[in-house]
Amino acid sequence: MRTYIADIKTLDDGSDVTIKGWVQETRKIKNLMFIIMRDNTGSIQVTAKKDSMKNYDQLYDITRESVISVYGTLNKKSISKSGMEIQGIEIEILSIADTPLPLGVIDRVSADFDTRLNNRFLDLRKPEHLLIFQFESQLLFGIREFMNKENFIEVHTPKIVAAATEGGADLFRVEYFEKNAFLNQSPQLYKEILIASGFDKVFEVGPAFRAEKENTVRHLNEFTSIDMEAAFIDDKKAMEYLENAISYAVNRNIDLMHTKLEEYGYHLEKIETPFPRISYEDGIKYLNDHGLKLNFGDDFSPEANKILAEKFNGFYFITGWPSDMRPFYTHPDTNPALTKSFDLQLNDIEVTSGAQRIHNYKMLEDNFMKKGLNKNDFEFYEKAFKFGMPPHAGWGLGLERLVMNLLHLNNVRESTLFPRDRTRLSP
Repeated sequence: MRTYIADIKTLDDGSDVTIKGWVQETRKIKNLMFIIMRDNTGSIQVTAKKDSMKNYDQLYDITRESVISVYGTLNKKSISKSGMEIQGIEIEILSIADTPLPLGVIDRVSADFDTRLNNRFLDLRKPEHLLIFQFESQLLFGIREFMNKENFIEVHTPKIVAAATEGGADLFRVEYFEKNAFLNQSPQLYKEILIASGFDKVFEVGPAFRAEKENTVRHLNEFTSIDMEAAFIDDKKAMEYLENAISYAVNRNIDLMHTKLEEYGYHLEKIETPFPRISYEDGIKYLNDHGLKLNFGDDFSPEANKILAEKFNGFYFITGWPSDMRPFYTHPDTNPALTKSFDLQLNDIEVTSGAQRIHNYKMLEDNFMKKGLNKNDFEFYEKAFKFGMPPHAGWGLGLERLVMNLLHLNNVRESTLFPRDRTRLSP
């Protein structure tokens, strides 16, 4: 049976083990060879002796990042850095790596970002990069666990659609037999249809596509969106679900991974709720008091977000955005110039957008006209409002952007396995 390197420390001295992984580095003496071997849980030294190894000469010339299987005896009295090693009995070479490597795995010399992404299969072998995705996986598991405890149904909606979710131009057009179609910007319209269907509470984890021409450290053209929608709630309850889902998942991750995260320089602190809230209008006033010149209806620039981040330092909500800045399905507030909407910021980056939605059919029709949209393009969606649509609210959360900010990464592509942006379509 295969033993993972991280589990070896639980075994008794002298135990026979079989480990499988990559050759990280080698040190050679004529009749003796030391191999530092790595799997996705850690690394360990393997000692190979010529007089006890049939294929020693072949092994002696093994290249870095080749794949091997080692059967041997555990020595817990070793003078190696880890205090233990494996005395090799049989070592099978499973795959020989070409040389030179296009990207070093343990080398201290850093590579430029394009080189890293072009050789992602090697880049992800670095333990500190693998850890990002172990963290991301556990974070998503925690969010799913929270949503299940709150009786949400996980759903999967179409990603090839006939109409733009938000009525904008940031769409990828695709050929769909004899028709034109689009890659979906979000599952928003389908979430609302499911609320009309009596599902009550739904969430989805899936890809979303935005044909934005932005080429910044926080923008992707394909990303993982975590979406929620629930019946008979307002924007305030939606914010409560959001902050509790994030705090539950992040705090769970810290309990599970704190030591490993700290080892590789990822420093996280547990999150407390509720998150602070500031209205859009109060935000405008605060920013103007701090030297900016903003008018009602202006979006917050990166500079503005940095000023707000200094005030709140962590997660905080910006609420009550102007109706002209929100999609057609956003419910107006008592003041019709404002909406029952919110963004969740983590420091100076938006990670979530949400709102209470319009549920009144006539109000929805009026909003199509105000936004200059052809309601016939949304017939499949609008129909659900004619036959009993409950009040509802929800949000969409970008997974990669959330992880980027939690781990203080420099670029959202670092928390994306194979990024898709304006210039990158491969690998």
